[in-house]
Amino acid sequence: MSDFLSDADFEKYKNFIYDKSGIFFSNSNRTILESRLRERLRTTGHETVLDYFNLISRDQEEMRALLDSVTTNLTRFFRNAAHYDTFINYVIPDLVERKKASGDKVFKIWSAGCSSGEEPYTNAMVLSEYLPADFKIDILASDLSLKSLMKAQEGFYPASKINGIPDNYLKKYMDPVENGYIMKDSIKKLIKFDYHNLKFPSDSRNLDVVFCRNVLIYFDEAAQKNVVEGFWNSMRDHSYLFIGHSESLFGMNTKFEFIKTDWACIYGKNVK
Repeated sequence: MSDFLSDADFEKYKNFIYDKSGIFFSNSNRTILESRLRERLRTTGHETVLDYFNLISRDQEEMRALLDSVTTNLTRFFRNAAHYDTFINYVIPDLVERKKASGDKVFKIWSAGCSSGEEPYTNAMVLSEYLPADFKIDILASDLSLKSLMKAQEGFYPASKINGIPDNYLKKYMDPVENGYIMKDSIKKLIKFDYHNLKFPSDSRNLDVVFCRNVLIYFDEAAQKNVVEGFWNSMRDHSYLFIGHSESLFGMNTKFEFIKTDWACIYGKNVK
């Protein structure tokens, strides 16, 4: 038992965080919660975990700050090349062909758990390259972290963060500025950044593709199922779901179909 966080307090915080977000803390990652709590106590000037618990129970803003602090916002441009090979060579051509046949020229994507924006900006650049000129790109990018969303909206990335962006993309879609690069307005305008807690349903409908990579690992089985069902409800017939390469829907009672492409494994809604 920790002197800082008793077993009873750990249970109280664990249940509170799960109830508010679906994020699950087990004993194995208890130390992460403890270190984030120490940080928030220092920042807010509270002396005990009980005082701080009283604060988050009544203060929505601080509750969000805590949830922000317990998620790890690791991301990069063109993360997991096999996913982008699948997106470019399999998903986009299939959807474009179907959309041309139906006369629907809007391509709708949700980047759920977008962190500081590298994923949705990558998607915007790829779609700008590979979609026919008369198609409209509509990207929703959401996260639990307001701090990350503000950074993403700005579209500035230090030189150390642009690794993985092909040179032709860099020249075409980003402008060099002091100490780094900033996304061109032509790419920024394709994306709407918005706060969203995946524990709750989304208003989005008729999505063609959902990217939710390395997010489900934060949830227990019940919360994962809830999130995946939420995606199903937001997606149109004949659409695709990308999850993290170490994540799987195997064993989950879900209607998504498993798809093995030449490059990576993804999931589909009513695609066969």
